[in-house]
Amino acid sequence: MKHAATVPLMVFCFALLSAGASTSTLAAKQQNQGQEHKDKLVQCTMNFDLKSWSAFYKSSNGDGTIACDNGQTAKVKIKAKGGGITFGKSDVINGTGHFSGARRINELFGSYAQSEVHAGAGKSAAAQALTKGEISLTLSGTGRGVDVGFAFGKFTISASGAS
Repeated sequence: MKHAATVPLMVFCFALLSAGASTSTLAAKQQNQGQEHKDKLVQCTMNFDLKSWSAFYKSSNGDGTIACDNGQTAKVKIKAKGGGITFGKSDVINGTGHFSGARRINELFGSYAQSEVHAGAGKSAAAQALTKGEISLTLSGTGRGVDVGFAFGKFTISASGAS
């Protein structure tokens, strides 16, 4: 009689363990899918306006909007500071930036290494490539002003409202 009562209990325990194993397998599969989604690189672009001046020291300030293909967007402030042999004043209007190597929009904020050679009078065009660890940013735009020289420094992107 003792054996007969043990069999249903064993069947019940086996069913309970099987259900738990399949639930944990399902949870692990969902977690892996979530991790794969997090590891996927996003394509992000930035539209911006930037005003600059330089006399050995170069300073630029502006604002823009970043939009990513995963639906994330952010309004941003841009600051660039550096130095070199550089003179002038210029504006970039409706500039465009393309980011690569990011998984989330928050990875785009921070300081990028910058080097540039520039020369322009009246209407001009500019292009730059910047890096921050594994993330790259290419900038292009048209503007107006007078400037000439070369400069090195940092290009910082922060969320609007942050300093």
